[in-house]
Amino acid sequence: MENSQLVAIISRLDAMVKASGNEPQSRRFEKDGDERGVVTYNPSSETFTLEEVATKQRFEFDNIDLAALEIFDLLDD
Repeated sequence: MENSQLVAIISRLDAMVKASGNEPQSRRFEKDGDERGVVTYNPSSETFTLEEVATKQRFEFDNIDLAALEIFDLLDD
């Protein structure tokens, strides 16, 4: 059975939440070497911001599950 891509995404987002300090944390998400999105976690507002690289659209989430699902969809295209 193949490892869950969704679990890997949630693990990366969770690491951002648990990072020490009050500085925003960013992660890049790629598929086959093609950067699809950049996620920034802001600890002061406890929100994730996803920027889709291709469209430059930005989405804000206050829920780790919703952010993970959006990233999953972005990588699944």
